[in-house]
Amino acid sequence: MKIQLALAVAALALAACSSTPTQPAAEIKEAGANPPATQVAPPAATPGAIPNVNPAAVETFNPLKEFSVYFEVDKYDVADTQISVVRGHANYLQKNPSKRASVQGNTDERGSREYNLSLGQKRAEGVKKLLVTMGAKDAQIEAVSFGEEKPKAPGHDEAAWAQNRRSDITYAP
Repeated sequence: MKIQLALAVAALALAACSSTPTQPAAEIKEAGANPPATQVAPPAATPGAIPNVNPAAVETFNPLKEFSVYFEVDKYDVADTQISVVRGHANYLQKNPSKRASVQGNTDERGSREYNLSLGQKRAEGVKKLLVTMGAKDAQIEAVSFGEEKPKAPGHDEAAWAQNRRSDITYAP
């Protein structure tokens, strides 16, 4: 009973957190993927917990449906849970050397404007560095910071802040 209740609450929370991706559908079709539906931040990890992973979901996961890399509070290193998203984009850029990407670092609203711009830049540069390490060319990628200026989720609570602590990967038309 508790598991069913927890699943129902999680489903409702995920349904309430949708947004519009910034990726043009033509770019995705070129990469052989379906257009993205919604994007949600990964759930916060519980220390010591082992994630419950559905093997069928892992086999069908397409990283080019994901355009955001999420971060913990005051962090700019890419978490292990976000590596597959970056790897998918690195593979796409490696296979399409004429494509150009922008990594846009974002923060939640907490902190000063200067701090948030700096943190957003570090997040964008961290994702860019990982993309290059995974095979993309440095010249293909621009890293910029929007700080707190482009929130994905409205609100002033942890759920909204978790959505806004991210770097978005977008492609030039």
